[in-house]
Amino acid sequence: MNTIIIKVDPESPEPDKIEQAANFIRRGGLVAFPTETVYGLGADALNAKAVRKIFEAKNRPADNPLIIHVSNLEHIEEVAELNEVAEKIIHEFFPGPIAVIMKKKEIVPPETSGGYDKIAVRMPDNKVALALIDKAGVIVGPSANIAGKPSPTTAEHVIEDLGGKIDAIIDAGETETGLESTVIDTTTSPPEILRPGPITAEMIEKLTDVEFGEADSSKYVHYSTNAEMIVLTGNKTQVKDRISSLTSGYRNEGKLVGLITLCKEGLNADVIIELNSPEAFAKNIFSALRELDKKVDVILVEGIEEVGLGVAVMDRLKKGAGRLIIL
Repeated sequence: MNTIIIKVDPESPEPDKIEQAANFIRRGGLVAFPTETVYGLGADALNAKAVRKIFEAKNRPADNPLIIHVSNLEHIEEVAELNEVAEKIIHEFFPGPIAVIMKKKEIVPPETSGGYDKIAVRMPDNKVALALIDKAGVIVGPSANIAGKPSPTTAEHVIEDLGGKIDAIIDAGETETGLESTVIDTTTSPPEILRPGPITAEMIEKLTDVEFGEADSSKYVHYSTNAEMIVLTGNKTQVKDRISSLTSGYRNEGKLVGLITLCKEGLNADVIIELNSPEAFAKNIFSALRELDKKVDVILVEGIEEVGLGVAVMDRLKKGAGRLIIL
């Protein structure tokens, strides 16, 4: 398959280019598109055959449900049963990086919901994504990567994983947030955050009580690299010391070492990527992992404090780590 690259203006997406991409989706095809979080892989959410293509292209387990992306309230009412808590969250945070789980309506095929009677719905805060949904209708939008790999934050990342496997990629440059949406289940009491993200528990707690749960998708591999990935967290001094000793040890074995750190001062590795804030970690962690995976044998990652956005960052790092060291 020849994958077409459609370059668009992120602030003023050209209608003819959006129509070209929407036409692929309306005909049952697959189109990667940007959101404010990561690039998603779009297909008609109500077309079971098209949705099955998503699982095939990504090599994604069929029982791992997809998030439906909408551009207006009518779309939400088309696919889901609104409840009081969901309405509060939607009013406060849509459009934005949060997906709300509600009871699904019969129009949603089981392929989209993974066989569950619930469905996650989100409205992306991205002009290109919203324009595409306006033209194509409700679409699913899992991350546009091979399942288990770091999520894509540029069109180039999508090409690396899915080039030749999908119809088109809408290229609107780098994504803004860089970390997938928060996922909250409003069918439970209290609601459960199944995936932490840019909309934090502290932000949601201003509207409703909330607790952390665990998604069924946690049983799958996420954010893995070909290089050995070690995440170190805890006492900062001890973490720095262990990074130095691990680096020396692996180099003595003839291995190249990459490092992702808050501050590179006093540290030594073959390739160092400094991300000096939780926001920088969130925006760049996936691209940093992809870059290092091409260059080194071992990736060391200095963890960050698990508060606010740091909860979501560390969730992804722990899931991707081949080894977690707590000091």
